[in-house]
Amino acid sequence: MSDAVSDLRATVESFFASTFSTDNPLITEAVRRMLAAGGKRLRPRITLLAVDACGGNALDHLHLAAYMELIHVATLIHDDVVDNASTRRGVNATAVDYGNRVSVLAGDYLFAWIFKNVTLNYPHPVPHVLSATLADICDGEVLQLRALGDLDLTPDRYVEIARKKTASLFAASAECGAIMGGGGPSEIAGLRAYGEAFGIAFQMKDDLLDIVADERSLGKPVGNDLTERKVTIPLIEALASGNGTFRTEVRRFYDESANEGIAAIAGGIERQGGLAATRSHIAHFAERAKAAVEPLAAGAAKEELSRLADTLLEE
Repeated sequence: MSDAVSDLRATVESFFASTFSTDNPLITEAVRRMLAAGGKRLRPRITLLAVDACGGNALDHLHLAAYMELIHVATLIHDDVVDNASTRRGVNATAVDYGNRVSVLAGDYLFAWIFKNVTLNYPHPVPHVLSATLADICDGEVLQLRALGDLDLTPDRYVEIARKKTASLFAASAECGAIMGGGGPSEIAGLRAYGEAFGIAFQMKDDLLDIVADERSLGKPVGNDLTERKVTIPLIEALASGNGTFRTEVRRFYDESANEGIAAIAGGIERQGGLAATRSHIAHFAERAKAAVEPLAAGAAKEELSRLADTLLEE
């Protein structure tokens, strides 16, 4: 990898600070505010690493990488409206400062603005990959809503929701980077597989951190998934332990829609082995991600992709 893109996070941040603007000043302000709140910029970094891994020049594709992050930002704006969230990355959610109506329209506008630029500037199949990804994200969100409070949710159904809601954009980021980097069919397929496995592990880690992290590092209230009655992988695995008393406690907590018992439920998840099982799942998908890029030619980009997968094992 060239020295110019050795620190991809800084490269992406600089690009957003100097280049990002839409035709609507209010939406530009709202999006810039979300960007300024931080984030690891994993999706654009994976896009640029995929370009580099396939022999392309990452700096030629900063716009494409930025679109991946902006799709993510648009989904967060919508998510905060759907979830009635008050904070995001430690600052007010967009809906708190701008209201639900402006937030929904801002997310819609951002999607449209991105796709206007993608269809204008990128060849087939990049626009198709991204439009299919957006459909998957929306489908995953609906599946998650329908699964609220479903204590019979299976690990396979959970993974399908995570694959669509979260992993699909990681997969598209890697795939589109590989396409624009000039990758062959096997390289493109391998990088897409990397992104999908990485994204599933990433969602599982997010679910884990919702229970074990502190609010400052998480950037949103701890136990938020329990508050919203989401059934995530730590809870699924804890319920699978067969402890009927714990299942009854969770059912009562969900049915009563009270927040006072979050600490008790979180403690029960740990006692029933839900956290340990989740860590094992994360390790499994992180290894799948690393295996997917193993056939790539040796180089700094390949090493960095593997390193990113390893970071998912950290807490």
